[in-house]
Amino acid sequence: MNKIPLLGEKFPRMEVQTTFGKKILPDDYEGKWFVLFSHPADFTPVCTTEFIAFAKKYESFRLMNIELIGLSVDQNFSHIKWLEMIKEKFHIEIPFPVISDTSEGVSKILGMIHPDNAGTSTVRAVFVVDPDGILRLMFYYPQEIGRNMDEILRAIKAMMVTDTYDVATPENWPNNQMLKSNLILPPPVSIEEAKQRMKEENGFDWWFCYREWFNNFDEI
Repeated sequence: MNKIPLLGEKFPRMEVQTTFGKKILPDDYEGKWFVLFSHPADFTPVCTTEFIAFAKKYESFRLMNIELIGLSVDQNFSHIKWLEMIKEKFHIEIPFPVISDTSEGVSKILGMIHPDNAGTSTVRAVFVVDPDGILRLMFYYPQEIGRNMDEILRAIKAMMVTDTYDVATPENWPNNQMLKSNLILPPPVSIEEAKQRMKEENGFDWWFCYREWFNNFDEI
């Protein structure tokens, strides 16, 4: 039985068939972030709304060096026809590849096939992989609930900032009600540093200090 990869582990290397031809994950995306997301089935309403939303947000992802990859256990010809229908009916072209996981190899490795899910379709999963091929974030949704693309973007922005500046982000960053876009500093590692913390930084106590965020992604 395959073990589902954990956060912080290397994303499993796998060759996949997509609507853009064969790809090797994570090798073909080295140096970039990528979002691999599964959908239960082609030609279904919720999945169609999600693909349209991802397509409309595509440039926002690309501007942050993030690529998108869809996946379901449908055959490639089904993907192609469904994407053709989306373009014809909704005037939206899907600009990213979609994996045809007919053997369910990828889905089983990543825990996308739920035992109570009739065993034949994938749950709505999201896997975020960083430029070093490390799995950084996972979301799982039930079939009935569509995803929020802005939340996926927000979470990746937060990871980019925390990676670069060695900080943490508060709830709903950068729109936290209490701290707004400020960044939370890591806890002191010594008594002396704790004494100095409130003298040098803004905060509520030495263990809860924050620093202003200037919203400059060009530095990341």
